[in-house]
Amino acid sequence: MTDLDQAHAAMEANPEDDVARLRFYERLADTELFMLLGEEAAGDRITPELFEIEDQKFTLVFDREERLSQFVGRAAPYAGLPGRALVQMLHGQGIGLALNLEVAPSAMLIPSDAVDWLVQTLTNGPDETEARLSEILPPATLPEAVVTGLDRKLAMAAGMARFAYLAAATYEDGTRGHVLAFIDAVEGAENALSSAASEALTFSGVEAGVIDVLFVKASDPIAAHLAKVGLRFDLPVPEAPAIPGAPGMDPTKPPKLR
Repeated sequence: MTDLDQAHAAMEANPEDDVARLRFYERLADTELFMLLGEEAAGDRITPELFEIEDQKFTLVFDREERLSQFVGRAAPYAGLPGRALVQMLHGQGIGLALNLEVAPSAMLIPSDAVDWLVQTLTNGPDETEARLSEILPPATLPEAVVTGLDRKLAMAAGMARFAYLAAATYEDGTRGHVLAFIDAVEGAENALSSAASEALTFSGVEAGVIDVLFVKASDPIAAHLAKVGLRFDLPVPEAPAIPGAPGMDPTKPPKLR
């Protein structure tokens, strides 16, 4: 079973469990999906193969190329996109997702309003604030689901920073919270890393407050203190460099519908 199959099974087994449902949609956003096209892509413009069920339009998507081939049974054009880029492309178009139909236990129809909801959830990004730290302490009181979510999200942030530390924090105004400090983040990766931390909180399904994100150089004095008290997350080293401008790989610039 794929990760998406497992998340779907957990959601189906617990239909009243909001956390299970959130985790399914998180997996959907983080999975590369293969969408059947009506014709070959032309540059950054693609034409999904659409069909209607009860006056609702759907596009066929699969979480494995072989599942798409099994369903179609012939050579057919398709596009591979991160789930988050795919739903952003479909946002507001009145098009739902027909996921893994007839070829997997995770087969289901995801209506267009659920697609739009997922886009809105993903775009509820972090806010920029200014606050002065007075003390950094070992992390405490964060639910395990948040820590697990951070671990999962940061495992997908290969090459964006060397590692990160999670720690408790006290601010000069007396408020308390947690900070996630990225060490030696790659220039330009700050927004993606902040969004990853924000999504870990959102999809954990618990009221965990706020985690502030810091970007620290390994040579900064605070980095040594974080190493003593913080919970460390190692970010993977990428196996190969990303291909700049690859269609669909930047979720902020999804392909265009034709």
